Amino acid sequence: MRTLLAIGMVGLLAGFAGAADEKKNDPTGTWKWEAGMGDMKRTVTLKLKLDKDKLTGSMPGRNNMETEISDGTFKDGEVAFSVTRERQGTKVTTKYKGKVDGDTLKMTGETEVDGQKREQKIEAKREKTEEKKDK
Repeated sequence: MRTLLAIGMVGLLAGFAGAADEKKNDPTGTWKWEAGMGDMKRTVTLKLKLDKDKLTGSMPGRNNMETEISDGTFKDGEVAFSVTRERQGTKVTTKYKGKVDGDTLKMTGETEVDGQKREQKIEAKREKTEEKKDK
């Protein structure tokens, strides 16, 4: 009987630890990183929200126009989503994949333009909310 109780307690504790990891790696928030070429840099903002297993969000582009993400997923600390923008009458989709580690999101963005794939490495930081700043 003690053995069954011990096994049950270990399983319960492991479940709590897994839930704490998922909470720590929850992608919800506003993420920022620097992008650009040479001396021309700009800050990129990504807003993500996790609702159960559905990942939604947006990424402001030129003139701060919000572009919704699509195909958003989050599993085992990993995010994946796409952003499609229209440039000069042509739709361009960038597919993002990455891993959340606390307040850091390391991703790869892959865009295909004129049959050529371009890849960018991204390390985004989560903006601190007022609630987190107080702690």
